[in-house]
Amino acid sequence: MDPVGSFLEHLRVERNLSPATLRAYAADLEQFAAFLGSARGEDEGGEGIDLSLITLKLVRSFLAHLSTLGLQPSSLARKQAALRSFFRYLNREGALEGNPAKTLPSPGAPKKLPPLLTVDEAFRLLDGPGFSKKSRHRDRAILELLYSSGLRVGELVSLDVGDVDFPGRVVRVRGKGRRERLVPVGSKAAQALSRYLTEERRSSGVEGQPLFLNLRGTRLSARSVNRLLAALSRHQGWKRRLTPHALRHSFATHLLSGGADLRAIQEMLGHRSLSTTQRYTRVNIDQLTEAYDRAHPRSRKKAVRPLKDT
Repeated sequence: MDPVGSFLEHLRVERNLSPATLRAYAADLEQFAAFLGSARGEDEGGEGIDLSLITLKLVRSFLAHLSTLGLQPSSLARKQAALRSFFRYLNREGALEGNPAKTLPSPGAPKKLPPLLTVDEAFRLLDGPGFSKKSRHRDRAILELLYSSGLRVGELVSLDVGDVDFPGRVVRVRGKGRRERLVPVGSKAAQALSRYLTEERRSSGVEGQPLFLNLRGTRLSARSVNRLLAALSRHQGWKRRLTPHALRHSFATHLLSGGADLRAIQEMLGHRSLSTTQRYTRVNIDQLTEAYDRAHPRSRKKAVRPLKDT
């Protein structure tokens, strides 16, 4: 097996990376291989990666080439991370000496947050019209579950009927790296799911059946969920485009504003690092100021008298 193939197999088997991440890494390394091929005068990039050509100078040239393509800083950072991880793997396997990407500074990717819904906007979206007659129960259950449990869209569409525990009001989620977690389901979301399964889905609850189906009777795709949210946000008259990730971010932020513990939110979101959770839980500075003014004994506004000369 070529070095890239064995590296991707290592990521899949030993690190349990998601298929989407594996595809991204494969594309990044394929682009690097094409650049190596062009550096040695091959029109199509040659076959695989010639490890003898890899030097710090060449890696710098590759990254400089990428910067001319107008890529976002986040994309550049991911491609650089793919190279660094690939070289580190080759070091452990004894196929490469040193890591040419180890000393390179990572490009500063801006930490953009998705649009945040207010509580009123979330309620208006969930309770409002705009749902298709053919799939209104399914679509409402999708929105309720996204906002109730903060699932990633990939986690949502991967759910099976047997993953929903109605008596315990939890859902079993398979997250990144195939890690499983149990996430609470709110009463409104549980009601919407029950209505969908009994009145529209008419499921027997057999283990392994997809929870959300498209109109053809097969598992719903993430792209379909994105289209659903885009249509509903247009129906609301919002100029910004609503995404499943915006509901996930709103879920986390509203929990934090309501007093939920950050560690509990981290567990529900399925984050390995608490710092990742903190990016999702932005609290409006006005709310912080208002809370401070209500609670702190020295915050009450009083008339300030000028000091007198003694």
